[in-house]
Amino acid sequence: MSRPRDLPLFAWGEALRAARARRRRLRRHALWIGLGAFALGATIAFPPPPRLLWNATASAPVGFYLVSPGARLARGDMVVARAPYPARLLAARRHYLPMNVPLVKRVIGVPGDIICARGERVTLDGKLVARRLLHDSMGRTLPWWEGCEGLRPGRYFLLMDKVPASFDGRYFGPVGEADIIGKASPLWLG
Repeated sequence: MSRPRDLPLFAWGEALRAARARRRRLRRHALWIGLGAFALGATIAFPPPPRLLWNATASAPVGFYLVSPGARLARGDMVVARAPYPARLLAARRHYLPMNVPLVKRVIGVPGDIICARGERVTLDGKLVARRLLHDSMGRTLPWWEGCEGLRPGRYFLLMDKVPASFDGRYFGPVGEADIIGKASPLWLG
């Protein structure tokens, strides 16, 4: 007498179960691959703000900074920020800084302050805070903004006042809160 497994009907049933199991595994793998692709796509479309930043420029002390997005800002705070788009483009073309690398700067002007730029002088509430250079170290003309702006809520002026060659607000003006990624706290300075 034949064993039950040798009967064609049982073999056919086992083949069906094996095929279903393969399809389930395939669906599970496809789901995980799809979720992974979605997560990767989301980080490309909506890049998360940096939480740790290495500053290699001479404008601010070189080292690692902890970035705290959404922290309240006050005069004197160090921040990680994006320059306005035209300034970012110029900085990238001149090799000051790659287009996607943010700046580490100090908040000098806060809402309620009046910041003015006339000629080489930049003043904050009538007091000289910086002088602007005409040319960068390669002899190229630097951009100058002219005029006065009363800083409204959400507007800040970023400046490294102890670094005359710093590419900062003296050349591109005040920035909006949306351009500020977060408050920068030094973790390790080299």
